[in-house]
Amino acid sequence: MISNFSTGDRMRAIALIDGEHYLPVNKAALEHLRTVKHYDVVATVFIGGTEKIGTMDDLNDLGVPVVYAEKPLNAIQNAIELYHPDTMVDLSDEPVAGYHERFEMANLILAADVIYEGADFCFTPPEFVNNCQKPALSIVGTGKRIGKTAFGAYTGRLISGQEGFETDFHPCIVTMGRGGPAVPEVLHGETLQMTPEFFYHAAKQGKHAASDHYEDALLSRLTTIGCRRCGGGFAGVVYTSTVPQGTEIANQLDHNFVIFEGSGASIPPIRVDAWLLCVGAHQPLEYVSGYMGPYRVRKADAIVLTLCEEPVATPEMIANMTTYIRRLNPQATLLQTIFRPRPLQPIENKRVLYATTAPEKMGAILSNYLEETYNCQVVGRSHSLSNRPKLRMEMDRLLAQETIDTLLVEVKAAAIDVVTRIGIERGLTVVYADNIPQPLHQSTTEFAQSILSLAHTARNRFNQRQENLNEI
Repeated sequence: MISNFSTGDRMRAIALIDGEHYLPVNKAALEHLRTVKHYDVVATVFIGGTEKIGTMDDLNDLGVPVVYAEKPLNAIQNAIELYHPDTMVDLSDEPVAGYHERFEMANLILAADVIYEGADFCFTPPEFVNNCQKPALSIVGTGKRIGKTAFGAYTGRLISGQEGFETDFHPCIVTMGRGGPAVPEVLHGETLQMTPEFFYHAAKQGKHAASDHYEDALLSRLTTIGCRRCGGGFAGVVYTSTVPQGTEIANQLDHNFVIFEGSGASIPPIRVDAWLLCVGAHQPLEYVSGYMGPYRVRKADAIVLTLCEEPVATPEMIANMTTYIRRLNPQATLLQTIFRPRPLQPIENKRVLYATTAPEKMGAILSNYLEETYNCQVVGRSHSLSNRPKLRMEMDRLLAQETIDTLLVEVKAAAIDVVTRIGIERGLTVVYADNIPQPLHQSTTEFAQSILSLAHTARNRFNQRQENLNEI
């Protein structure tokens, strides 16, 4: 949230200045901020350049404190911590601050919930609705198909005690898919019999039964509240959503913790107490290093680097992504994982057609894993779950060519209206598959404890916020 203004309607401002402008020019610009913009200029940050100034001591003539560090981003961070501004005004220019430098500054400033403005731009930090009355965690991502939903379901199972760890959390999940319901929908995953027939009939009623809240309810066996959203901005702000209404429903339930799940690269618009960020190791590095990627990295308390294996991500890609994340946010817990399918029903001795959103280059790895782990025979695969016409064509071909008795499918995209429908209408067994995170470089117990620790952090922060409110 944007901090409170300092004096009446006057905003506390810090100006970013450089040595490419003469001191009288900088001084006049600061006066403009006071008299025309009506800002309370509390400090400046000198971000570099020496062509038009004498010595650093000359900056004292500006009449306000000057913050300087060898690295401009460090100076900006120090100034924010010292002077608690509402806005930072960029009075610099090329060659000191170009496009790349300004995006770096924007990410840092927005992550501190401060406005960043300049001559012809203004970045405002995302505003989060403060209506969740329970400890909450947001699981967000840097894009689509990187494992957010699978990780959300895993987190729900873990902190509710379903993964073998004793806890006192009783969570529910709030989703915000692009195909979510117009009015928030509650699915009681603990008690619903979510069979293929259940999904089939839901789809026939016009519901998007492969939406995130259906998938989460099935995989987590927890109460899930399905919401919808449209649009996504640079920093993950959604244009419209029903998540605030879904949060009000969560407030009325008897659950004591809320997991909010992002959609694509968009962030749930609710104030929460901790962030977990999923980053695909296969994604271009600029997804975390450029544009507004660093904002997400800086805001996260824990970061899960998913899909950390060849052929989707090379060791060099994984190392580069890890290094950059560490540089941006050294305090965050950083975990590395791969995903493996887990059928929700037995498939032993079955002849399986496996439908997935995983890329085709992962096909042999996943098929071999299923056969070795579950003693089945994968006689066909489709990697076209998100392409309905191609999926139908591939399934028709495979079913005509092979003897298949079981359809194994992720609950995504066309899983219900195509795969489940074909299975039921042809009398085949339909089995849904989860995608289980498998940690790298640490044990399953250590991995789980990292996530449990994040849930405890969220609860502690929530309790502290409540104590602070009670003291006012």
